[in-house]
Amino acid sequence: MSTENLPQSPGQPPRKPRVAVVFGGRSSEHGISMVTAGAVLSAIDRTKYDVLPIGITRDGRWVLTADEPERMAIVDRRPPDVEQLAESAEGGVILPVDPANREVVYSEPGSVPKALGEVDVVFPVLHGPYGEDGTLQGLLELSGVPYVGSGVLASAVGQDKEYMKRVFTSFGLKVGPYVVIRPREWERDESAARRKIIDFAGEHGWPLFVKPARAGSSIGITKVDDLSGLDEAIAVAQQHDPKILVEAAVRGREIECGVLEFEDGPRASVPAEIPPPDAHAYYDFEAKYIDSTPGIVPAPLTDEQTAEVRRLAVDAFEAASCEGLVRADFFLTEDGEFVINEINTLPGFTPISMYPQMWQASGISYPELVDRLVQAALRRSTGLR
Repeated sequence: MSTENLPQSPGQPPRKPRVAVVFGGRSSEHGISMVTAGAVLSAIDRTKYDVLPIGITRDGRWVLTADEPERMAIVDRRPPDVEQLAESAEGGVILPVDPANREVVYSEPGSVPKALGEVDVVFPVLHGPYGEDGTLQGLLELSGVPYVGSGVLASAVGQDKEYMKRVFTSFGLKVGPYVVIRPREWERDESAARRKIIDFAGEHGWPLFVKPARAGSSIGITKVDDLSGLDEAIAVAQQHDPKILVEAAVRGREIECGVLEFEDGPRASVPAEIPPPDAHAYYDFEAKYIDSTPGIVPAPLTDEQTAEVRRLAVDAFEAASCEGLVRADFFLTEDGEFVINEINTLPGFTPISMYPQMWQASGISYPELVDRLVQAALRRSTGLR
């Protein structure tokens, strides 16, 4: 569907496409999702689109929120919360489940439900589980509502770092050494699961990075320098995901590259480099979002290295069957080889985030980037494609 052929009522002037910006959510990345939403709401062209902001609370309630992006910012090192912007403590938004009807309804206890009009496209700015992982995408597929970004499979693969690495390996992309501890392994025999990690460290050396397998924004990650810190790192990761991933340190420069879907297919941005942050052991949550450690855009690479990482970023996009956008993260090792660390199917998307910065340096402004993503979603159909 394009902006030119939206359904119109007889005798009525053409209406603008309505974009529902959905944010918040049940994951530990709730607050960062709101920061992203504030940036998108500020940038989206209101002369071209009608906008409906919908928040999802930490307990999963869908609510109408104030269209006040200035309130969706980190203040005093504390991320915002959907409850602060909800128009009602009890009201809820109901999405259609019938592909023939895209009308969104708002309901409050004791009141007649109110129709909010049809939604033409959803811009989901949910990070982490219950939003970025294919769950919301599945709901939108059932509803027949187009949406920005990757579909169910690619979203799920992009969220689960184990299966992401398995997919990349099968397509010939090089990944670093890792080991996975699944919940059943831990529940069945903690000592054996711990021994599995210790044996891995014996083979690949310290430090290790212990991560939730299905989280992002560097939340729940611990750099472990020796055996004494392992148990605490496991406990921290398991607060966010019962499945944990342990990675060996890959020594090299951190290089990122954005991929964006154009009319003729995906293209890669100029790459960026993430220098080691002075006040942090690695590029963790606070370095990214609180202290805003700056990246170097474009990355100081040779022409050959730049071409290679851009090619690999598009290869990763295609390997996971992604759509819309992806940020691909690599290590450039001391011997000049690119090792892919991960992709993000919904990367950090504030104007100071690396993905928009890379596209700004590639000639696409933040508002244009938002517009291109909405237009790509409107061109695509839901269902098998």
